[in-house]
Amino acid sequence: MASNDRQAREERSRLRTYQARQEVHRRAERRRTRDNIVAGVVLVVVLALATGAQLVYFDGGPGTPEPVPTATPTPTPEAEAPSPELAEDRAWVGALTLNDTVLSLELDGQAAPQAVASTVTLAQEGFYDGVACHRLTTEGIFVLQCGDPNGDGSGGPGYSYGPIENAPADDVYPAGTIAMARQLGAPESQGSQFFIVYEDSTIPSDAAGGYTVIGRVTSGLEDLRSTITDQGAADGAPDGAPVRPVSITEFIVE
Repeated sequence: MASNDRQAREERSRLRTYQARQEVHRRAERRRTRDNIVAGVVLVVVLALATGAQLVYFDGGPGTPEPVPTATPTPTPEAEAPSPELAEDRAWVGALTLNDTVLSLELDGQAAPQAVASTVTLAQEGFYDGVACHRLTTEGIFVLQCGDPNGDGSGGPGYSYGPIENAPADDVYPAGTIAMARQLGAPESQGSQFFIVYEDSTIPSDAAGGYTVIGRVTSGLEDLRSTITDQGAADGAPDGAPVRPVSITEFIVE
């Protein structure tokens, strides 16, 4: 009888031990499953955040600080600027039509051969047709800036050039002056954007110097003022998009 009781207790003990081990095993399985789920969720969140960061990087608009990449991409080869020889060391005459306003002009291929060669080539290729004049300044400096195919100050012809040519030593740009826009401090950043000075302006030089003067408006400046610049910039700001949208209807030089 005692032997049977002892045997029964041992069997119950072995059963409890087996059940305990099974419970430990089941808990371990549940923990692994839970950990895998949590890890999966974390991975999805990390991937989503990484994707969002890439979208911010690639979709940054104008004025967005340039991010520091973790790898250096292979640069896209840039087109070459037209040879200065194409300016032919001579004066070019033509007409620039902004909306319905026609400006007669003269470009000085002797004083600014690189810039004039580029501008004449772009005009003859029809690059400027339909391109907006995106910026008007109305206080201190009086200029209408044109020639950006993106329409926001960020675009160009696919190349840039320098150095600065024919900049006034006294920083004075008389009414009618046509000059090339560029980035601050960057003489090699000239491209397709130019500005027309519609009232006498003193434009300070920066570390790179002044601005390349390519020519002048010989007639039509009063019409430019009455039809476009006198309307002011958007929201009454001293610097911004013209109230009256402006685009280049035609640019002819010969």
